[in-house]
Amino acid sequence: MCAAAHAERIDREKPISFSADTSEAINYDTKEATLSGNVIITQGTMVIHANRVKFRQNPDNSLSAEAYGKPVSFRQKRDGVDEFVEGYALRVAYDGQKELLELFDQALLKRDSDEIRSNYISYHTGTEVFRAEGRPDSTRSEDEQSALDTRVTGQFRVQEKDRDKLAPNASTTLQPDTEIKAR
Repeated sequence: MCAAAHAERIDREKPISFSADTSEAINYDTKEATLSGNVIITQGTMVIHANRVKFRQNPDNSLSAEAYGKPVSFRQKRDGVDEFVEGYALRVAYDGQKELLELFDQALLKRDSDEIRSNYISYHTGTEVFRAEGRPDSTRSEDEQSALDTRVTGQFRVQEKDRDKLAPNASTTLQPDTEIKAR
């Protein structure tokens, strides 16, 4: 993990915008809505795309949402750097007050070029700590599951700033050790 970079802090100071094909319920008094069909919700740099979303605006102006899709996508800029965190899953739960993103079923979490895949991933957007579990996919029967479906897989790629540490130094020439003595 890198130094403390968080989700874009200014996002919760922005309005929550939403669009969808249909609304099942919108309540401006309680700041809650249920939308379906090509749902797009934005707040600052955070964007959620889904087939169906139930969401609310929390008292601190943050967003909390339960989203379903094939897949749902979640994207948010990291604070202080020009990078995004992206999450994809069949079901996504986001709690803006707790800064907690949960990805369920066929989940993928990406940060820059690093990624983790599992059927459950929780990601704390404030601390950037994630946890993955290789649990069964709740959208498929046991007969449809494979051993690979219940595993956690990932990849951390070599960062550009570390590449020069890995490359051999062209100016280094190997020299024989002249102080080796026979036994």
